[in-house]
Amino acid sequence: MFVMDVNPVILAIPVFFILIGMEVAYGYFKDRKIYRLNDAVTNISCGIVEQLTGVFAKVFTVAAYAFIYQNFRVFTLEDHWYWILIAFIGVDFFYYWAHRMSHEVNLFWLGHVVHHQSEDYNLSVALRQSTFQKMFTFYFYFPLAFLGFKTEWFLLMGAFNLLYQFWIHTEVIGRMPRWYEYIFNTPSHHRVHHGRNPKYIDRNHAGTLMIWDRMFGTFQREEETPTYGITTPTNSWNPVTANVQPFVRLWRELKAIPGFVNKVRFTFAPPGWYPKEMGGFQKPKEVDNRTYSKYEIEISPSLNYYLFAQYLTTLGFTALFLFNITEFSLFHQLAIAAVIIYSVASLGTLFDDRPYGIKMEGLRFFITIGIALFLYFQGMLPLWIPIILGVFSSISAVVVFRLNFHNIERVK
Repeated sequence: MFVMDVNPVILAIPVFFILIGMEVAYGYFKDRKIYRLNDAVTNISCGIVEQLTGVFAKVFTVAAYAFIYQNFRVFTLEDHWYWILIAFIGVDFFYYWAHRMSHEVNLFWLGHVVHHQSEDYNLSVALRQSTFQKMFTFYFYFPLAFLGFKTEWFLLMGAFNLLYQFWIHTEVIGRMPRWYEYIFNTPSHHRVHHGRNPKYIDRNHAGTLMIWDRMFGTFQREEETPTYGITTPTNSWNPVTANVQPFVRLWRELKAIPGFVNKVRFTFAPPGWYPKEMGGFQKPKEVDNRTYSKYEIEISPSLNYYLFAQYLTTLGFTALFLFNITEFSLFHQLAIAAVIIYSVASLGTLFDDRPYGIKMEGLRFFITIGIALFLYFQGMLPLWIPIILGVFSSISAVVVFRLNFHNIERVK
């Protein structure tokens, strides 16, 4: 079985952050509020959780594709450039249908909704990916395996498809040349896709080639500026909450729907569908940008500085781990991934002003030092790493408990 030693998406991480930095600088010099710290941190945190869990999910999803290719392929395709090009078109075609069904089926929406939760639109939103996306969509690509497209082609073309979509998550770029807009996905097209305006919902599902939306009737040109986000806002900066909340909401709705048949229909119906006795299909409401208010919690500058410093440290440790993940055993991978996920969740609770946030943050310091010492005694880390983490965590603990957490005002 083929396994990619290096994920192109992981290799592109430095480029992602350079471009995000450039977009931040552009907004600063143009006096445009493109980024909010809490939103951007949450977007990237969701991406961190997805990348960490994806390492383990790939064992199943990629294995399933490889199993079909090895045992049930109809053709054996040679290594020619035109087959690889066709593989790219094929991946993009099936991405369109996987993406479209992720919007048009309640159950599949659970695996994609996280990407649409942000009420801002900038390059950090591209990194906001769902932990559960792959479990709902991996089998859409099985026809490629049956036709004989190699596993490594599928993985590489899928990565390039995802990388292409990074740059289209921006408001800085207006419209591209007309011919390019007709064939390819662009920032203008994708802004429509992220809009919660009724005319924009479930439109422009393309990954790279916009021709699929034009062919299958889901294309919508950008007209008025979209209002971003989902019709039922998440109202949390915690990446774990962002991933779990949609499941909780679906479960509650299922319990309220009468009859087993209606429950099954609701599970596979488009979002907004309800049985007649509950009012039938509920169309999304129009959005007035003049009165619409984004979810926001204002916190003291000192707490913002603290959270930003902690997040940069967590982000650096995550990148170091992902670049060297093959050096760790499965047990160590699981332990480190769990600590990182706990860390971004803890920072999210502070952004959310949760009463248990300080306790979570205090516990995080002990867990982090404990794991670092454990890995040191296992021979997996040099001694200087636990020492630095210990000093940094001690200083952070003093700072976090001295901050004035009572001067936090929720903006309604």
